[in-house]
Amino acid sequence: MTNHKIVVAIDGHSSCGKSTIAKALAAKFGYVFIDSGAMYRAVTLYALRHNLVAGGELKRDELIGALSEIKIEFKYNPVSKKNDTFLNGENVEEEIRQLPVSQNVSPVATIAEVRAAMVRLQQEMGKNKGIVMDGRDIGTVVFPDAELKLFVTATAEIRAQRRFDELKAKGEDVSYSEILENVKERDFIDSTREASPLRKADDALVLDNSYLTREEQMEWAIERVEERLDDR
Repeated sequence: MTNHKIVVAIDGHSSCGKSTIAKALAAKFGYVFIDSGAMYRAVTLYALRHNLVAGGELKRDELIGALSEIKIEFKYNPVSKKNDTFLNGENVEEEIRQLPVSQNVSPVATIAEVRAAMVRLQQEMGKNKGIVMDGRDIGTVVFPDAELKLFVTATAEIRAQRRFDELKAKGEDVSYSEILENVKERDFIDSTREASPLRKADDALVLDNSYLTREEQMEWAIERVEERLDDR
């Protein structure tokens, strides 16, 4: 294997394990993990905290005007051995994963100005390669020249069950039907939005993990990275 580093771009539907795969690949190959979804969640949390989302209505223009005040960073947590998301200097890793953020993140992510700001930041983070990034438009918009592109998916029902199990394990009082509805709604919004809609890049490899174990997924993904590194 060569010492050349590559960019690994992982796209796919919500709650299909993109971040889990991306984090594991980054750890395996000593790459930097950039969670683009966490960045949009952090913007959404900012909007919620500043009453820019009220009654399901997003104050679009006010949020766009506040983008210069939003600073997002990833810092390594030696306890959890993972990157945590920081919003304006505060660790918000746990809060951005909760249902209020999940229910409002898609409308925020449809705003072209928000996406442009996040893409600029992501491209700056990845200019030296050796990164793994997951999201909705990484292989199509952020890094169209990435050496390896993966598109991860699973059935909506299976993704909703995984999300339900995850939230219940954290002690949250949630319903499966509500989460399934949220998953389907996010699929529709993500796939039909005007700015950078979710779609598979022409040269992306598809990983349908509906009936794969975590170990099987990782073995497949690791093999794909090694193939690309061997080609360089």
